Amino acid sequence: MNTIGDKRGWGDAQLRKAVEDNTSWRAVARALGLKDTSAGVIRTIKRHAVRLELETGHFTGQRRWTDGQLRQALLGSTCWSEVFVSLGISDSGQDRVRIKGHAVRLELDCSHLKTPHRASMAGEVFDLPVRPELLSAAAPGIAMAWFAMRGCAVALPVEPQVYDLLVTTAAGVQRVQIKTSVRPNGKGRWSVGIGRRPYTLDKSASKMPYDPDSLDLFFIVLGDGSIYVIPSSVLAGRTGIYVDSYLPYRVGDAAGLIAG
Repeated sequence: MNTIGDKRGWGDAQLRKAVEDNTSWRAVARALGLKDTSAGVIRTIKRHAVRLELETGHFTGQRRWTDGQLRQALLGSTCWSEVFVSLGISDSGQDRVRIKGHAVRLELDCSHLKTPHRASMAGEVFDLPVRPELLSAAAPGIAMAWFAMRGCAVALPVEPQVYDLLVTTAAGVQRVQIKTSVRPNGKGRWSVGIGRRPYTLDKSASKMPYDPDSLDLFFIVLGDGSIYVIPSSVLAGRTGIYVDSYLPYRVGDAAGLIAG
């Protein structure tokens, strides 16, 4: 119930249920019928959640894992790489710093996590399994190697851009957007999304085509290793394609890198 002089349009019971049913403060605000982009609204519901001593350990925000999942991952792992595998995310430098920082804030014990021993004995083999869901994380490296092996200088943009790479070719500097598809659809066709979300806070907004004047090439890697390099002018106005319709643009095969 609301307290005397409280101008809220929602009560403690509604807040308690919203916190239980959602995984971020913005989602809680939406559940209460409030503006989720208002910092004042978020501060208000946080203040009342603290007053009610509500449990928010299941909140993930922009994360794909909860505080509880991180605790379990730390308990069951012997090194940071195992923590990432347990959480089902790629082991990037940025994510490693973020997860370590989160563990420190939660005062979790990480002292047992060791750096894995390097394979140094004769006969040792690096045999970590391939994880197809990490193809999008691996694709930029594949693209850089593909262009570099053809004598093209490759650079990463200093600030976020609509393109992922800058590649110097005989035709000049090309702006390259990288796309992937992990597996074919039920009919055996490889569908690839080549659109982007508009610059909006609404992550559910429909994707829109890239401006053909902002890109020069699409570098596409499929889960079977196939590589396509397609001019943006060929795909102008599209947000998705069946890549097998563009076989003339198939330029290579990285199956040896990503095979299980």
